[in-house]
Formats: sequence, structure tokens, C-alpha cells
Amino acid sequence: MSFAFGIGIGTQNNKGEWLEVFYQLPVITPDNGLIEVARNVLGYQGGNQAIAVKPEQLKSLADGLRQIGQMEQSTLAAKAADSKRPVVVTLLDTDDTASSTPEVYLKLHLISSRQARPHELKLDGIFGLLPNLAWTNEGAVDLNELPDRQLKARIEGRTLEVKSVDKFPQMTDYVVPKGVRIADTARVRLGAYVGEGTTVMHEGFINFNAGTEGKSMIEGRISAGVMIGEGSDLGGGCSTMGTLSGGGNIIISVGENCLIGANAGIGIPLGDRCKVEAGLYITAGTKVALLDENNELVEVVKARDLASKTDLLFRRNSQTGAVECKSHKTAIELNEELHANN
Repeated sequence: MSFAFGIGIGTQNNKGEWLEVFYQLPVITPDNGLIEVARNVLGYQGGNQAIAVKPEQLKSLADGLRQIGQMEQSTLAAKAADSKRPVVVTLLDTDDTASSTPEVYLKLHLISSRQARPHELKLDGIFGLLPNLAWTNEGAVDLNELPDRQLKARIEGRTLEVKSVDKFPQMTDYVVPKGVRIADTARVRLGAYVGEGTTVMHEGFINFNAGTEGKSMIEGRISAGVMIGEGSDLGGGCSTMGTLSGGGNIIISVGENCLIGANAGIGIPLGDRCKVEAGLYITAGTKVALLDENNELVEVVKARDLASKTDLLFRRNSQTGAVECKSHKTAIELNEELHANN
């Protein structure tokens, strides 16, 4: 059984190098018949390959896919045969380290289309395969070719708008998952996993290989590698520390029905039904005073010792400045009306 398959329409620079690829119908664990058609039509011999294809090959691929009942993929191949942009068929026999830009884009599509969850795919080494690009109103542009493209647009009476300069594009230019609200789409990168029922407000941010399990309110930052549990609320300006921003090898996550207050942050995983007071940032080494039900000190521990434990309230003593932790049993309940019609 092969790992993944996708027919992609992409962009190349003047040197013929792939800049980005759009896969409308990426497939994880594709049917053996689909792979056999690719072998017969494209000469695929196994392994992980990104094969640039010509219109005649796409027409033959469409015919072969139609004969085995792969109607959606057949229709896509037929339409791609008329593409004015280059087309690639990417076949991944295994989830091995990617070796090409089309392979990386296929994996990112699989996550954003909810066919794979964060941490399930091998994404090491992808930064070296993702070129830093100008993302414009006319698509991806090689930075070395940008000045000429800008001049050409001006001469023709147009303006080439550069929306960002980054290795990752915004997710919604490639995938729009069912049942979500995203106020500012530029703040959700391709490769984000946005669970059904999620609302991402204007200041919310979701990085690649990170996301939400389901209904949640995101007004803060979800860093790479971080997953947010169902029913949790990330307040405005709050932060979750990812492995790319100093979290080391610790996988940060937030459990179900948690609340991270405005401008707060975490560098440890939270269990279910936890709260972090607004403005309080907890790192693994933060000294935390454990209090009993009478607010009496039990002991002082490092925050890492409380990682993934449930029903905790983290707060800062307004008189002493000490970080305190108490156990509580009240869950955070999101406003159902906000998420029912995403």
C-alpha cells in the first residue's frame, strides 16, 4: 500500500525549479489500482517521486483512472491537461524525508485537508526544500525575478501586490476546511490542521504542523507542533511555545476545555480543564507555589512537574508576585452559538 498520491498544478521559476504546488484532491493511502495506472502511464517504478507530466500523459492518465472507477481523480487529470501552468504527479511510496518541493506541498495539503494530524507525518528537512517566495496577487514569484515582474506590471498599468515574503503560503489559498471561521486568512499557514467548529479571530495565528481538535476559540498564537483540545479558548495575544521557538523536544499541547487568558503563555503541556491567568507566562522552569484548598502553601515545584495534569488554575499573587497553582473542577464552556454555524 502506497502512502500518498496527488495531481498538482504548480509554479516554476525561470530555471524550471518548483516554487509551489496546489493539490485539489490529495489522497493518503491511495488505492492500489490508482498506483498501477500511474505505473503504466507515467512509468512510475516505485519510491517517492514527483513526475512532471505533459498534456498527453494526463489525458492517458484520465482514461486509465476512469476505467478503474476513480472518477474524481480522472476528472482532475483531464482538467489539468488544459493547464497553462506546469503539472506534477507526486507519488509517495513511504512517509520518508521529503526530497522535493512537490513532496513537501503534498504532505502539507494532507494535514490541512485533515487526512493526517500534526506529528503524524515526517516533516524534517522541509525548510531547505521550501523556497522563500514573494506571495503576490498573481501567485508565487521567485524573489530574484520579482523586480522584473513588478516593472512589467507597472508598464502594463497594473500593480503587483506583494502580500508576504515567506516559505509558507496562507492555507486558504490551497485548502479551506469544512466548518471553520478565519477572520484573517493570512494568519493561518498551509500545513495547519483546523478542526471543524474552530473560530480564528483577527489576532489568532496557526502555524504548520499545529492546530485544533474541534470547536475552539483562537485569539492567540498556536506555534508549530502545538495541538489545542476541543472546547478550549486562547485569549487575545496569548502564546503557546512551539519546538521551533525554544520549547526544545517537549511537545506542547493544550487539553480540552482549557482557558489561556489574554497575553498569557505556556511552555508546558496542559491537561484538561486548566486555566492560565491573563498576562501570566509559564515556562518549564517557572517556580510554582502549590496551594491547598485553604490557600496554604504545600510545596514549591517547577512548572514542568505539573505538565499535562488536569484541573489546574495558574495565577500570579498580586501582592507577592509569586506564581501559584490551585486545583479546580470547573470546565470552560464556549458559547455554542459562536461555533454552531461555521
